[in-house]
Amino acid sequence: MKAHLAVIPGDGIGPEIIAEALKVLQAVARRYGHTFDYTQALAGGCAIDAVGEPLPEATVKACKASDSVLLGAVGGPKWDGLPGDKRPERALLGLRSALGLFANLRPALLYEALSDACPLKPAYTRGGLDLVIVRELIGGIYFGERGRRTGRFGEEGYDTMAYSAFEAERIGRVAFEMARKRRKKVTSVDKANVLENSRVWRAAMHKLAEAYPDVEYEDMFVDNAAMQLVRNPRQFDVLVTGNMFGDILSDEASMITGSIGMLPSASLGEGTLGMYEPIHGSAPDIAGQGKANPLATILSAAMLLRYSLGLADEAAAVEGAVQAVLEQGLRTPDIMSEGCTPVNTRQMGDAVAARI
Repeated sequence: MKAHLAVIPGDGIGPEIIAEALKVLQAVARRYGHTFDYTQALAGGCAIDAVGEPLPEATVKACKASDSVLLGAVGGPKWDGLPGDKRPERALLGLRSALGLFANLRPALLYEALSDACPLKPAYTRGGLDLVIVRELIGGIYFGERGRRTGRFGEEGYDTMAYSAFEAERIGRVAFEMARKRRKKVTSVDKANVLENSRVWRAAMHKLAEAYPDVEYEDMFVDNAAMQLVRNPRQFDVLVTGNMFGDILSDEASMITGSIGMLPSASLGEGTLGMYEPIHGSAPDIAGQGKANPLATILSAAMLLRYSLGLADEAAAVEGAVQAVLEQGLRTPDIMSEGCTPVNTRQMGDAVAARI
């Protein structure tokens, strides 16, 4: 296969972790006889510094012209003083919208080798932990009407959270189809006891569930879901939820797998073009120090191979290599435990590539 990828290193640790993911992709290309070429593009704070905006049109064009997109991280305190529509994070929202990426897949897998890094008692994770959060990505409060106005107590900010039955059904179908390939259970997370948009969401999910009689279905309020993730995470298979709830719950799920540096994600639309990125941020406090964990980005590259390029064996090889280096005892600082071997960002990437 010959594939062309758009690569957006971004800010903070983004360039470091992207470099290791590309190293692993090149190892895959050599082993399996593929050719991957890349177009590097600007987005986030570095784009603001270079051209005065977080998402240049040239970046959008490069992404649309590619077979897939690999992204590092954007943002940092350097740009915190900018207006909301000019902040680095707007690049992510803009890319998701421009590329029509409505489904965000965030798997949370606790590797046996990292069981000591899990903050939960062993009784709560014994037997393994393997769940996926399917997050709606281009609707809800992050894309709703927003602004500032004079309210009862003076100036106030407002953000509108709205969901249509169509949006709920569209993301719900992704979750049900995924559950059919896993353990056949879907948990829909909402706040239907309070929010009208959640009532629309829940009704659409109930209707959709009728088309999947082979999949167990349940509703769960978001506050209960947050509690259940730390009380009994093994009960979950596929969770489907809206944009903001999915953002929060997936970060919580990341910590019960040992570190937020371990969780990849895939953002998908109707076609094969997708955007793949670790769920963690740009971590500017450790940028350039070799402390960043590249495994979430490397695992995101594995998802790219599977979902956008259709290379399931190659994706499995990357995932197996990650598991192997963890079993070997190699650890970046965020997952370090007694008796293991400390490595820096580059050394971890080298080890995974060597396993390929």
